[in-house]
Formats: sequence, structure tokens, C-alpha cells
Amino acid sequence: MKVNTTKVASVLMVVALLAATGCSKPNSDGTSSPAASSKPSVSESSKEALAPMTIRFAAGDNNPLWDDMQSEVGKLITQKTGISIKAQFPVGGNDDLFSLMVASNDYPDMVAAKGSAGKLKDAGALIDLAPLIDQYAPNLKKLYGDYMKRLRWSNEDHGIYVLPTAGVNNQYFKAGAGFELQHAVVKELGYPPIKTVKDFENALKAYKDKHPTTADGKPIIPLSLNAGEWQILITTTNPAVATTGAPDEGEFYIDPKTYEAKFHYLRPEEKEYFRWLNHMNDIGLLDPESFVQKYDQYKAKVASGRVLGLIDADWDYANEEALLKKDGKFDQTYAHFPVTLNETYKRSDFQDTGYLAGTGISITKSAKDPVRIIKFLDFLASDEGQVLVNWGIEGKHYKVENGKHVILDDILKMKINDNKKFKQTTGIEMYRMGPSYGDGVKDPTGNYYTTVFPEQIEKEYTQADKETLAAYKIKNFKDLWPSEKEFPVRPWGAAWNINMESGSEVNVLFQKCEDIMKKRIPEAILVKPDQFDAVWDNFMKDLEKAGVNKLNQEFTRLVKERVKLWNE
Repeated sequence: MKVNTTKVASVLMVVALLAATGCSKPNSDGTSSPAASSKPSVSESSKEALAPMTIRFAAGDNNPLWDDMQSEVGKLITQKTGISIKAQFPVGGNDDLFSLMVASNDYPDMVAAKGSAGKLKDAGALIDLAPLIDQYAPNLKKLYGDYMKRLRWSNEDHGIYVLPTAGVNNQYFKAGAGFELQHAVVKELGYPPIKTVKDFENALKAYKDKHPTTADGKPIIPLSLNAGEWQILITTTNPAVATTGAPDEGEFYIDPKTYEAKFHYLRPEEKEYFRWLNHMNDIGLLDPESFVQKYDQYKAKVASGRVLGLIDADWDYANEEALLKKDGKFDQTYAHFPVTLNETYKRSDFQDTGYLAGTGISITKSAKDPVRIIKFLDFLASDEGQVLVNWGIEGKHYKVENGKHVILDDILKMKINDNKKFKQTTGIEMYRMGPSYGDGVKDPTGNYYTTVFPEQIEKEYTQADKETLAAYKIKNFKDLWPSEKEFPVRPWGAAWNINMESGSEVNVLFQKCEDIMKKRIPEAILVKPDQFDAVWDNFMKDLEKAGVNKLNQEFTRLVKERVKLWNE
């Protein structure tokens, strides 16, 4: 790892006030007042508000399926708001485009700058959204509710420069990460327990020994890592944290009692995880191209069905898994397992972070009409907007049956078997680009805002999924993981979304240490086993020379400031 839109005629009636205020509520005398969506009248001012307008938008993440608002949902959003979006995405998945913006002082109207938000804020490129929200965005205020204070930039600056896009009050209903094995692998081996890296290794080796090539004669790849670009963090280094019992904090480990931060590679237990990857390379189970392949090469391998195992998040290979389903290769799609280094560790993937304010959408100083943009985002945050972006159009994508939203059979089939066509044709989930409610949150009709909830997840399982789940006596792969109830809420949220001030000492130190990591981790994994310790020792020495201890001190300060900002 979503509105009640019925007929085009009614769309034309509701557009005006939706664009202007986001919602309206009927009064007892039959008039309407701004508060919740209904049927506003069309006025001259509202017609002006619906005049065609293009928002220039730049995102820090690539979206290869972006539909230029030509999908069914995209067109309806434009019809309702008058807004179309001209999007710009990074080439190769990096965020250099934001550095170029700062250097040229040339910005689009709206950005999703991820970790570069601080860079843009320091350059004076982002406007304070607090006054706009207060005056024009009742749906945004409703959505964020008690979390509004978490949107403040800092203890010194209470302005709101980013609208977080993490789902509010999100519940986790499925496991989308962990270690993945093809259904064919676990089926062939009689569905063995997959709890530790050794279990995972044994399954890969046993299957490869029996089936060294695919049905069409291509060599099997036991394990491939998408580590040639920035995804090295997802497929190679984050798993070192997860398999040794710590939650995902990005590049840091945070002591839950003292809030002391440290660059997570300093944890001695992680060294042993990387030693295991070194071993996997030595015995020929690791794709030798893992650290040099481009993303497209990795995706092509997954889509071919040749890769038996992954250590990844499903969003990183979802389109390729969809291609496998489209080709009827359901046994070559993947089951998820909460693998640990050994049985002394317990994975904490689902430890509660509280609401994760942080990365999201910003409006820049170059925006010609910030009011219009905030109203557009407010529409997407409305009950109608949320159902539209998550469920689509009633009668075309879903129906209401006994008061419950139900995805139409042909749409569900497309979603399961051809996700690319599903997204680009319908536009469903394409526009969760703004603030949104999280999975498990219900709208005023008693329906879930999103389509991620237990009953719907079960409907989307393939026969291969169902067979594997039944064999392990579970209903959902998440059932294999420790429950979030077994862990306390992290008062700092997650360290990966704590902003490091652009150009600050902590940011400079961090970049130095990251550069060292990106050199030393692949080296440690690819050398002969008898050289591993020497490479690791040099890694630790390089970090110390680069100032990792000072980095830890400075990031600890940021963590403690976050705790103060969010909890006072």
C-alpha cells in the first residue's frame, strides 16, 4: 500500500459550493449554510469559481500511472471544481527538481516536496496555509480535527506550510511489506514456517534446487533487491532494522525511553543482518545485479515471474505483480512473512506512531490563486471528495447495496487482474494526493472512506492467496505479525518524517553519513565472507570521521523538539 456521486445532472448543481466552501448543510427553512455537502444553488460568483484553471504541481515521488486527469474520476473532479493538474515528477526517483527550483527561484503552484520541504521553506517558497485553512477549508479542519496542532512547523514557527497526506486515524488491516515468497515456492515446499532469515533462505534454496529455470527456460533468481537507486533504503537497509525488532524510523534508531537518536547502522545486531546478506551472495542466492540494476530492470525481473523472493514493500512492485495476475501467473505473485534475524526478535512494523504529520502538500509563493487551490484541496478532503477518490463514481464503479458501498464486479475484477488499467481507466486512488482519512475510518453513512478494510481485502484475494492463507490458518497475512497493541505509541511519530533543516549542520552531517553508507553497505554484502568484518570496521571508522556522533546529538535534539511540539 474514495463520494456519493450519482448523476451528472446533480454534479452540475453541487459543483459551485463544493468549489467555494467544500460543503453545505440544509437548514430547517430549506436554505443551505456552509457546513456539509448538499445541493447548493448556482450563483454568478460560483460560476466564476468554476472557471477552468490549471494547477502546476511537482511531486517528489514518481507516478508512472499518472493520467493527466483524463480518467473517469479525473474528469469528474475537473468538472466539479474547474481544476486540472499539470504534474511534474522526478526523473529516476530523486528530488533534484526541488534544488533546481530553489536555485532558479521558479516554482509551480503546488508541491509534494517530501524531505525537501525544509529546503523550500528556508528559501521562502512555501506560504503559510493557516489563514487559508481557517477561512476557506472547513473540510480540512474537520479531517485533521485534534491533530491540527501537529501541522505546526516548529515550536518557534506555528505556521502551517505542509498539509500532511498520511491518512488520519489510519488502521492497518494488511501487511504490505516484510519478506515475500512466491505462492509457488511455499506451496511446493508444503507451506513451511517462514519466521527467520534462515527459514527464508532454506525455502529459496530448496525451490531453486528443484526448479533452476522457469517453464520457458529462463534462469530462476532466488532473491533480487531493488538496490541500484534510492530504493536501497526500502529493500536493503530498512529490513536490517525490522528484522532486529526495531520500528521504521528511517535512518535512525530512537531509544523509546530517552529519545536518544543514533544512525541505525551503529547497532551491532544490524551488522549480523548484513552478514546474512553477504552469506546469501556468497552461496549464489542473491541476484548479483542487485546493487547496479535500475528500477526498470528490477521491475522487469519481477514481472517475468523469475524472482522467487523479495524483501520489499508491495507499492514498489505492485504494477509488476498486477502484470503477473493479468498473465494468469497467480502462483508467481507473493505472500508476506514477518521474518526476523532469529527467533529472539519480534517485529514491530505496526507500532502506532499516532498521527504522522510531516510530508504532504504545500502551496508555493508562485501560486496565482492560493484560495482556489486550498478550496480544491478542501473538496478532495470533503466526504464527497473522499468517496470519489477512493471508491469512484456510483453506478459506474460501485453501487450502494443495503446501505453499503460495494465495488462492481467488473471493476473489482479489473482491479485484481489489471491494476494498471484499473487505475488509468477509473482514476480511483490516483487522487489521494491531498489530505485524507485513513483506512478503517467511516463516513457519516457508516461506510468506510477507503476500500481497505477486512471484508474488502478478502474479496480481492486471488485463489493463490486464499490457498496460502488457508494453509497457514490465517485470514490475512497481517495475522502473522505481532499486533500493534503489543507496543506503546511513539510520541515522536516516526523519525523519517522529522524535517532536518536545509543547510543545517545536522543535514550536512546526515548527507555525509548517507554517502558513506551507500558505498559501504553494498561493498560489505558483495565481498568474500572472510573480508566482511574488515569492510564493516572501515564503515564504522568512516562514519566516526564524518561526524556521526555529532549527527546523533543533533538529531536527538530534533526528536525531543518534536515530542515537545506534539505533546504540549
